[in-house]
Amino acid sequence: MSNVNGVLIVDKPAGMTSHDCVARIRRLYGTKKVGHTGTLDPDVTGVLPICLGHATRLVEYLQELPKRYEVVMRIGSSTTTEDASGEVVEQMAVDAASITEERVEELFRSFLGEIEQVPPMYSAVKVNGVRLYDLAREGTVIERKARKVTIYELTLHEIKPGDGVVDVSFTCTCSKGTYMRTLCVDLGRVLGYPAHMKLLRRIKSGPFVQEEAIPLQRLEDAAADREELSRKLVSIPQAMSFLPAYQVKPERVKAVRNGLITALPGVSAEEGSLICLFHGNELLGIHRVCRGDKGLYAKAEKVFPSEV
Repeated sequence: MSNVNGVLIVDKPAGMTSHDCVARIRRLYGTKKVGHTGTLDPDVTGVLPICLGHATRLVEYLQELPKRYEVVMRIGSSTTTEDASGEVVEQMAVDAASITEERVEELFRSFLGEIEQVPPMYSAVKVNGVRLYDLAREGTVIERKARKVTIYELTLHEIKPGDGVVDVSFTCTCSKGTYMRTLCVDLGRVLGYPAHMKLLRRIKSGPFVQEEAIPLQRLEDAAADREELSRKLVSIPQAMSFLPAYQVKPERVKAVRNGLITALPGVSAEEGSLICLFHGNELLGIHRVCRGDKGLYAKAEKVFPSEV
């Protein structure tokens, strides 16, 4: 397909890496310029925005946005990988009566805001140029530095006792880089039990929600219909609609496309924030708001050709 530009909201199936999904979409759309906006582990399902063509230039912005997950935490056992794919390393029978709704909700409140997480050994984080999961597969465990992440929302849905275990279902809205596996382990530790992440589904990534996500199989079933595949793409302007928009006067369009700064009269935006410059419905570029002697102006970060 020629001139493929946009964001495809894929509903990633279990058993496939995010890289696998990108490779399938690359073949399906016949373009080399493809990238995703936030890795999902193979066992995790849900919203995986994939950028194609000129939209690959949006990855750095989209991947920074908050994510929302549906999580099932199993209290009563921990694993090598902190999720259900690993080997059990510790078990403890859970007193189900002690895992009350009031206690869990109080725990959730204590985790809201900025917290510190130690990345799991089975993760893609690099230490001295080596990914942690490569070390973990060799049986090597090293000390990892804690990283700051932000938990915006934790909402309890269900507490389900089982045979010596308790499953807690909840949703979590969090910042980029938050490990749900590690969150489950840390929540369980405060409750006094080993724990791991039993199930995980991403239901929102930035502005994209699961209701608009398309199963990969459905896309592949439509492979022969080029127009149908094109219609599945979210346009670049639509994908960036979470940013403020500013209309540029016709006489400034060429200057903006050439990467020159442009004044922002009448704009009340925070210095350092991002803004999209438009001429009519045409996205000219993504700009950083700066302040000069004469007030606010837009400094180009990304400019786009007319076809987007």
